[in-house]
Amino acid sequence: MSSKEFTIADLKRILLEGAGAEEGVDLDGDILDTDFEELGYESLALLETGGRIEREYGVSLDDDVFTDNRTPRTLVDAINNHLKELVAP
Repeated sequence: MSSKEFTIADLKRILLEGAGAEEGVDLDGDILDTDFEELGYESLALLETGGRIEREYGVSLDDDVFTDNRTPRTLVDAINNHLKELVAP
């Protein structure tokens, strides 16, 4: 269990560690509202990303979290909501 906040920097690090980056994709740019497919991350890469997030943050994520949240901004928000639920009384 983690009370740590999940940030866009955390997501970028995990994306790069798990699947790398497509040539020409600059994850340091303004990617918050860019669809993952446009960034070169297909469903398999996102599932790997989810597994890494679960292990590192001690949270269990449904596969739907990745199909419902197609941009880094919405995914970070969704993961933080899951983390808040873990520490809520």
